[in-house]
Amino acid sequence: MTVYIDKTVVSGVFSLDGQDFDVDNNVWLVGDEETVVVIDAPHDAAPILEAVGPRTLAAIVLTHGHNDHITAAVALREATGAPIWFNPADRMLWDVVHPDAAPDHDLVEGTTFDVAGTQLVAMHTPGHSPGSTCLYAPELDTVFTGDTLFCGGPGATGRSYSDKPTIINSIQERLLTLPGDTVVKTGHGDDTTVAAEVDNIH
Repeated sequence: MTVYIDKTVVSGVFSLDGQDFDVDNNVWLVGDEETVVVIDAPHDAAPILEAVGPRTLAAIVLTHGHNDHITAAVALREATGAPIWFNPADRMLWDVVHPDAAPDHDLVEGTTFDVAGTQLVAMHTPGHSPGSTCLYAPELDTVFTGDTLFCGGPGATGRSYSDKPTIINSIQERLLTLPGDTVVKTGHGDDTTVAAEVDNIH
């Protein structure tokens, strides 16, 4: 079967440092007609379950611990039985949202997911948060960057547990070294490419 990438957008509230923001989050689904991996689980499980449909959900992979990327993860796990993969460096953020539940597996540098004949490889890219992690699919010429890299430049670093020099270093050393035509699929907003963002990283 052919692997393909689906997107569903789920809207809700991002809360951090005592402030709330209305946001639209991209949820990425990578798979085929039978099996799929979900990247990020924001706000509400229902639209994500609808996007998964009758397929087997093999993994719930979370790019980082901000609530607008993880709120629906536990409900999604309960509905499907799929394990949650999460970078332990962001556990303090997880515990605010899910104090009575835990992820199933540590998402670390080099963790791989095989789905529909293709592979996703985890790349630890701290800065937006300590545990921020991108997923690179070399056979699809695509990288899923969460909130590390957007169309227009780096993710925000003005809040708790974030650091601008760290995110710049992560992008320069990990993402800008990928082929220039690699499609960047982000946690919010439009796609871009690695080459298109080179001049926006400073």
